[in-house]
Amino acid sequence: MDFVGKKLITIVAESALEKRLVGELHNAGIKGYTVSTVHGAGIRGQRVGDLQGGNVKIECVVGDDTVEGIFSVLSTHYFPHYACVAWLSDVAVFRGEHF
Repeated sequence: MDFVGKKLITIVAESALEKRLVGELHNAGIKGYTVSTVHGAGIRGQRVGDLQGGNVKIECVVGDDTVEGIFSVLSTHYFPHYACVAWLSDVAVFRGEHF
């Protein structure tokens, strides 16, 4: 089997941001994504806003060349203004040509 090294970007944000975030990700060059409804708590506990809409987790597998643009958009337009967190993981992907 041939696996290709890629990056997995995981974003957890307010569900109201889903369409806007997905649009920004497409503009940055992603080819696909997965969205899940999620809930949880962090260092500040559970947000009151969770009762009115909850959170989404958006995951996308990308090449190294796409990572910087995505995190630039997140850092500029989302992190300072919204309940939003993101992390980057190394992944080995089968059928890497899809990403």
